[in-house]
Amino acid sequence: MHTNSPTPSRPDPAPAPSAQNLPGEHPDPDRRALVLGGGGSTGNAWLIGVLAGLAEAGTEVTGADLTIGTSAGATAAAQCAGATPADLYPGTLQVPAAPPAAAPPASAPAPGGAPSALDRILAVVEASTDLPDMRRRMSAAAMGHDAERGAEHSARWRSIVARRLPCTRWPQRRIVLTAIDARTGEEALLDRDSGLDLVDAVAASCSSGPAYQVGEKRFIDGGFRCGAENADLAAGHGRVLVLAPLGGRSLHARAWGTHLEDQVAQLRAQGSAVRVVIPRPEAQHLFGAAAMTAALRPDAAREGHRQGTLLAEEIAAFWG
Repeated sequence: MHTNSPTPSRPDPAPAPSAQNLPGEHPDPDRRALVLGGGGSTGNAWLIGVLAGLAEAGTEVTGADLTIGTSAGATAAAQCAGATPADLYPGTLQVPAAPPAAAPPASAPAPGGAPSALDRILAVVEASTDLPDMRRRMSAAAMGHDAERGAEHSARWRSIVARRLPCTRWPQRRIVLTAIDARTGEEALLDRDSGLDLVDAVAASCSSGPAYQVGEKRFIDGGFRCGAENADLAAGHGRVLVLAPLGGRSLHARAWGTHLEDQVAQLRAQGSAVRVVIPRPEAQHLFGAAAMTAALRPDAAREGHRQGTLLAEEIAAFWG
């Protein structure tokens, strides 16, 4: 098992990918992409805090040509499509009255000595030969839940997600939310033309436990596609800003190429300018294993807001 070591601002660049991995067209220097990574409840609060801090200091980035959201980042992307970060920020300073997810935290111990959700994920990753194999195994596990429990879980999860969104309609600007089609193990890139409404798309991207059901379709968390950020989807954009609550860490084998620093290196090799923001080392205790601790959301939001304010001038110069 491999993990990335967090750094104060951005992962160290990895070796450039081979030429056959590069697209034929040079990125458009005038196009900007905002990547909002996964990271649970505290990650979502941190993302909103960073965006609010940037905006308060005069640097607005939520109007990007493309916003890519994964899991908690999908929630943040949809929230910012219906309200400004300044409007959303006060809500992150309140501890939710109910648990932030329909399933227990991935790091929570299971009763009776049974493996936790995180243990089960680690076991699947260890048993997988490559990324497609891991996606298929994760999908099969999610689909293995009985249909009745899956339907009940999906209805409950959809109602939770809907309450979090200030607007339930897709915006006109382009937002892509990542998920995995649990029937095939293939990626599912959800936007306003995908046939899902915004609530279902967010719920799909954040789905844990039983596969999320929309009619005959089934989905699992977008973090299983290519890590918690899926920054590779920003290819073709001249400037890419990545907000990564988990700091680029990955449970995947390095050879799979899903670590954030590998994706950043590939984007840069293609000609994109990339800036990565991660939580500061002194705030790492708010994320990772603590990501689903609702009581830590206010601290994570304040930390994000502080970073956004401090980085606003630098990000403004980068964003153009």
